Amino acid sequence: MLAKATGLDADMIFIDLEDSVAPLEKAEARPAAAETVREGNWGDRVVGIRLNAWDTPWTHLDVLEAVAVAGDRLDVVLLPKVGSPAEVTALDLLLTQAERNADRAVGSIGVEVQIESAAGLAAVHAIAAASPRIETIVLGPIDLSASLELPGPLDGSALPESVRVTLLVAARAAGVQVIDGPCTAVRDADASRAHYGRSRDLGYDGAWVLHPDQIAIANEVFTPDADAFARAAQVLEVYAAATTGDRRGAVMFGDEMIDEASRKLAARVVARGRRAGLTLPD
Repeated sequence: MLAKATGLDADMIFIDLEDSVAPLEKAEARPAAAETVREGNWGDRVVGIRLNAWDTPWTHLDVLEAVAVAGDRLDVVLLPKVGSPAEVTALDLLLTQAERNADRAVGSIGVEVQIESAAGLAAVHAIAAASPRIETIVLGPIDLSASLELPGPLDGSALPESVRVTLLVAARAAGVQVIDGPCTAVRDADASRAHYGRSRDLGYDGAWVLHPDQIAIANEVFTPDADAFARAAQVLEVYAAATTGDRRGAVMFGDEMIDEASRKLAARVVARGRRAGLTLPD
């Protein structure tokens, strides 16, 4: 799996030290993760390591024995089951020491935090602003469903939409990304498409995948429609001409009035499209 990871068409790859590693395998997993990050041909992908949570005895060892020796190719670490801002602060301090000992610039390792408990959900706004290292808020739907004692399927699909919106608002208020959890029906393309479509429609920046077959589906769903991308670019062009040339704050675009709010939304669509590799015709 580690050897295959470098050839996957995902925007980000992380090596897991948490749930997918049995307790007796933790010690062997750390050097394997570090070597994979350090030696892998990752191209322009974001590369990370998921640590064990602070309620285990392994978090500091993950940082010292994996993160600290993974080299400059390590972009981020993922901290699961975050329940308070103090947990982020503790990781920030430990990463600072690891960076200094490894002659890395302080602050060069980003942090993604997973919200997977009622405590984390209640404190998500404070957690999102707990450190300048934070780049992303990640929803952990299955653990969070268990923490909230929700009935229903074991895949986290019973989680209310209001929970996803709460994370979205916290992330946007803090100026960071928000990423949904995975679709566990890895062999059901329709289920994956529906899952990622819901995340996209709620305004999420992306979602996790569990299987290589889900990558193409997620990439397709989260890439803006080419016509919508081109139209958003036209809105930016027309609005720029209206505000600078004619000095108007609002202008008609076909049968639609556009203003500064329209520009902000269009800029978001264009930025997302460019990140996905879309280009405008000459």
